[in-house]
Amino acid sequence: MSDAIHGHADVGYERVVNAFARVWSAGVLGGGALAIYDRGVPVVDVWCGSRDDRGELPWTESTSSVIYSASKGLTSLVIHRLADRGLVDYDAPVAEYWPEFAAAGKSSVTVREVLSHTAGLSQVRRISATADDALDFQLMQRRLAAVDRDGLTGKPAYHALTIGWLMAGIAHAVTGKDMRALYQDELCSPLGIAELSLGRPQSDTGVVADYVDPVGTFTAICRDRVLARGARMPTLLGGALTGSIYAGPGAGPSFIAPEKHLMDTQMPAANAVSTARALGTVYAALTTDGTVGDRRLLSAPRVRMLSGPRRLEFDRVLGLPMSWNLGFHRSPIPGLASGFGHVGASGCFGWADPTSGLSIGFVHNRLPSTLVADLGAFLWLVPLALRAQRSAARQAPASPPMTNRIAG
Repeated sequence: MSDAIHGHADVGYERVVNAFARVWSAGVLGGGALAIYDRGVPVVDVWCGSRDDRGELPWTESTSSVIYSASKGLTSLVIHRLADRGLVDYDAPVAEYWPEFAAAGKSSVTVREVLSHTAGLSQVRRISATADDALDFQLMQRRLAAVDRDGLTGKPAYHALTIGWLMAGIAHAVTGKDMRALYQDELCSPLGIAELSLGRPQSDTGVVADYVDPVGTFTAICRDRVLARGARMPTLLGGALTGSIYAGPGAGPSFIAPEKHLMDTQMPAANAVSTARALGTVYAALTTDGTVGDRRLLSAPRVRMLSGPRRLEFDRVLGLPMSWNLGFHRSPIPGLASGFGHVGASGCFGWADPTSGLSIGFVHNRLPSTLVADLGAFLWLVPLALRAQRSAARQAPASPPMTNRIAG
C-alpha cells in the first residue's frame, strides 16, 4: 500500500497535511482525501492510501467514497433549496405536501420535526422486515407514511436511516422527482460538481472506493444475530440505536458494501457518494452568502438559518448530547469547533464554519472498526484546520501565496 501524499496545500497548512498523512500510516489498509476551502478558495486538496480492500490500487484525485451518514447534510440541502424557492415551509405539516403521511395520527408532524430528529420515526425495525425491504426506497417511503409515531416522539432521537426516506418523500411530493435526480438538479448542477451522487455515479468521472474493514471488528459486530439481539434490548441499553439501523435479516456487512447492494438503491441518509473536493465545495457555499465563485447554492438568509442556536440535548438513540438544527449538527463538544455539518458513521464528514470561512470535506473507505482514528479525525482535523488558517494568515506575503505541490 502506498502511503505517499499527493495533491497540494497552501503555505501554513503543513501541520494539517501531516496529521492527515498519519491517519493513513503504513500497515493499515485504506485511503482517503481531504479538501479545505477558505471562503470558497481551495487551500488544501490532498489524498493518500489505497482504494481497494487489498491495498493494491492507489487512491487518486478522482476517487470517491460512500460517505454514510454525512449524506444527511447533503440531502437536507435539497430540502433547503426547495424552501428557498417557497416550495417547502419548515413549520408546515409534512402531510400538507405528502397527504398519505397523515395516516396513523401523523397529520401534525412538521418538516422541522423531521429535520431535527424529533418526528418519532427513528426506528427502521418498525417499517422494515428484511434488508431487501430497505433496498426498496419507494416501499420505505410508503411504510413511513403509514406507520404511527413511536415512544420517542418529540424528543431528539437520531433518525439514522428513516430521515433520508422522509426527506425524499417530502421532496418527491413537491417536485415529482426522486432524490437521486434531485442531487443532480439541486446540488451538482448549481455548483458545477460532477463527483457527487446518491448511490452509484451515473457517469464515468471517477472510481468509487471499496470499503475496508482493516481490523475486522465491524464485520464481527454487525452479524445478523448480534444486530437482532441488540434491536430487542431496552432503549437505554442500546436498543434504540440498533433499532434505528438494523433493517432485518441480511443487513450485515455485505449490505453496506459500496461494491454491492448499497450502490444500487436510494438511501438518502446513508449512501451518497462524493470526493472530498466535491463535499468541501458544497460546504464552502455555507461559509459565505450561499455562493462559491459565481455559483449560488442558497440565499444568504437561508444560509444564516442553518447555523442555528447551539442547544445540546440528550439524544435518545445515540446516547450522547447533540445539537440538531435543520438537518445538521454542531460539535458535540462545546468549544472544540464552531460551525455545523454532518459526520458519517465511518468518520467521513462535511463541515462549514461561517465564522472562520473554512469548509472541510473528508472522505475515506475505512469502516468503524478503526473508530478511534476515523471518528476522532473530525475532532482532530477541524481544530487543526483552524490553527492552520491562522498560521497561513501570519505567513501570507503581499502577493498571493504559491501553492506547495505534494507528490509521492
